[in-house]
Amino acid sequence: MLKRTTFFAYSVLAYLTFLGTFLYAIGFIGNIGVPTSLDGPPAGSVITALAIDALLLTLFALQHSIMARKWFKDRWTRVVPRPIERSTYVLFSSLALILLFWQWQPLGGTVWAVDNSWGQVLLYGGFAFGWGLVLVSTFLIDHFDLFGLRQVWLYLLGRPYTAHQFVTPGPYRLVRHPLYLGWFFAFWMTPTMTVSHLVFAVATALYILVAIQFEEHDLVREHGMAYESYRQHVPMLVPSLFRPRSSNVAAHTPLPSKR
Repeated sequence: MLKRTTFFAYSVLAYLTFLGTFLYAIGFIGNIGVPTSLDGPPAGSVITALAIDALLLTLFALQHSIMARKWFKDRWTRVVPRPIERSTYVLFSSLALILLFWQWQPLGGTVWAVDNSWGQVLLYGGFAFGWGLVLVSTFLIDHFDLFGLRQVWLYLLGRPYTAHQFVTPGPYRLVRHPLYLGWFFAFWMTPTMTVSHLVFAVATALYILVAIQFEEHDLVREHGMAYESYRQHVPMLVPSLFRPRSSNVAAHTPLPSKR
């Protein structure tokens, strides 16, 4: 029982770390009430700052993708007990982001600046919509399973872990990756696009597009023709007004940034 309680406490700590990181990320990207943010004047050489930022983004991308692959998890769970594997992934992802927040080097410069009040409202609204879509998407696919709490809760109760059925809740009927779509809104909707923000937005957009390929490969391997059919009927990121959707297609995307 002590082992189960310890695992549960560890997972709660990992989740709280994620929650704090998520809230800080909103302020970091939106320049809202946090001590460090994407934007600001360069503190030194722009080339050095760009190299540091590129290294931080690469570190996060590698951690986030490699630890999500099946071949890595099969080896990793020989060291980390399976009930806390997901929580450990969440904790490592949060730590990689905390490092990025801490060491990010602003580059200065302005790419665009929207002064019109209605334009600002529209862009800030898109920014808020993106974060909201990200959060809602996690709950639609089981927020607590996604961040490792369901796994340790079942382990605490002595019950086996069972994966969820293959379904398409809400926005998953419109696009295959609504959570990723939310990130695009969160990263690109800003009335003032600085060089730093643009570097971050472009890098994360490229990462998302590459990560989707790896994730969908895993989903096809896991769900076979069910996901193939889903992929044929539902667009990846941009909802289609003309492409017919089949009500018989059932699919569950575990999280664009999860697996």
